[in-house]
Formats: sequence, C-alpha cells, structure tokens
Amino acid sequence: MRLLLDTHLLLWCVTQSDRLSDAARELLEDTDNMLFCSTASLWEIAIKAALRRNDFTVDLRKLRQALDTMGIAELPVLGRHTEAVLQLPDLHKDPFDRMLVAQSMTEPLVLLTNDRALAGYWDGVRLV
Repeated sequence: MRLLLDTHLLLWCVTQSDRLSDAARELLEDTDNMLFCSTASLWEIAIKAALRRNDFTVDLRKLRQALDTMGIAELPVLGRHTEAVLQLPDLHKDPFDRMLVAQSMTEPLVLLTNDRALAGYWDGVRLV
C-alpha cells in the first residue's frame, strides 16, 4: 500500500512518539507499504517551528535526514495537486491538510491521519 503521512503522524513517526497508535505503527512498520511525506508537511513544520509552536519543536534538517533513514520518500507539491485543491468541498480550513487530501486523491495514496475532519473527503483517508 502507498501511504501519505499527515504532518502530525510524520512528526510522531520520526520522533517515535507514544502518541502514535498501534494501528499506525503496524502500517508504518509493514515493509510492503511505501511511505511518503509531502513537501507541504515540511513547509508546515518550518512555518510553525518558526512561530515557536510547542507541537512543532523539531530540527527540520535532522527530520529530513531521518526520512531517508526511515525510507520515507518526499512527495513534491505539483501543479495538478494545487488544481485538485480547488475541487475539494469546504470541510476543513487548514490549507496544509487540504493539500495532503488533494495529493492523496491525485496520486492516489492512502492518507494516514488522526484528524477526523479529513475522513469526510474520500475513502482514501484512513484514521489511525
């Protein structure tokens, strides 16, 4: 399965947080799954870390190095992803999350998240 990690799951995965559910861990550790993170997530982390948000205290350079080590591929934001955002219903206000949904629909990828609001977009969103 091809999995796109939402931003918080990405952070929890890389930091081995206990906030990561058992279901998420199982999917992330399954070597048959291909793991992706969006450039939009990295941008979100950079912005929120610069704003000194407590839930985004991470060294982005080290995080990016960890992605390679963990076998998580970076998914760039492409023009077709930005166009797909325009087609999304107004279920969620966060522009970063909306981009992740658009990318998951366009590629297609299963979007792993703990955000229930995203599950309303399409059946390719998996709550973990």
